[in-house]
Amino acid sequence: MKVLVIEDEKLVAESIRAILEHKDFDVETVYDGEAGTEYAELGIYDLLILDVMMPKLNGFQVARQVRADRCTTPILMLTARSDIEDRIQGLNAGADYYLTKPFDSRELLACVNALLRRQGDQVDELRMGNTALDLSSCTLVCGENSVRLSAREFDVIRFLLQSKGRVLSKEMILARVWGYDSNAVENHVEVYVGFLRKKLTSIGSDLKIEAIRRLGYHLEVAE
Repeated sequence: MKVLVIEDEKLVAESIRAILEHKDFDVETVYDGEAGTEYAELGIYDLLILDVMMPKLNGFQVARQVRADRCTTPILMLTARSDIEDRIQGLNAGADYYLTKPFDSRELLACVNALLRRQGDQVDELRMGNTALDLSSCTLVCGENSVRLSAREFDVIRFLLQSKGRVLSKEMILARVWGYDSNAVENHVEVYVGFLRKKLTSIGSDLKIEAIRRLGYHLEVAE
C-alpha cells in the first residue's frame, strides 16, 4: 500500500514514515501543500495523510483541490487544532477522518487500517466491458474463462481499471507499480502491457489496452 504524507514539520513526517514503514507500508513525504497537491493528483496512492497548517496551501485547500479534481483517495487529516469547527471544516473539505495531534502511534495505525479497509471493502472486483479483475485471487475473468496474473501484471491492470479510461503515462504506471526509488524504466511498462494484452486475448476479453502516442495507455472496450 502506498501512502503519501503531506506534513511541513519534517520530524513529524519522518516519525509517521517510520511508524508506517515498520508495518510494511510504502511511504513518501512532501513538506508543503502545493507539492502535496501535485503528488496526490498523480493518483498512485492508496491513502493521503494531510496536515492542516502548512506553507503555500493549507490542508483544507489541498483537500478541496484534490476532491475537485476527482481524486477519491482516502484522506486522513492531522492537526493540532482540535476545535469542532476545524474538524467540521476538514471533513467538509473532503477529509475522511480527522486525527488530533499529539496522537499515539497505535491510534494512527488503527485509523490508517480502518480507512484502507473501508476502501477495500467497497468492491471485490473491478469490471469493465465483459471482463472482471478478481481482487482476492489476482485473476482476470471473462465468462467461463479466466487467467491468473503475476503480481506486476495485477498491479498494472488494476491501476488501468481504477483509472476508468483515463490515460496513464508510463511514468505514472512506473511510480505506482514499481515505486519512485525503483531502477525500472519505461520498457518494463511496455513489456507488462504486452503480457496483459496476450492474456486478455486468451480469455476472449473485449478490453483493449490502447497506446496513446507520447501520452501513455488507457483501457477501451472494443466495439
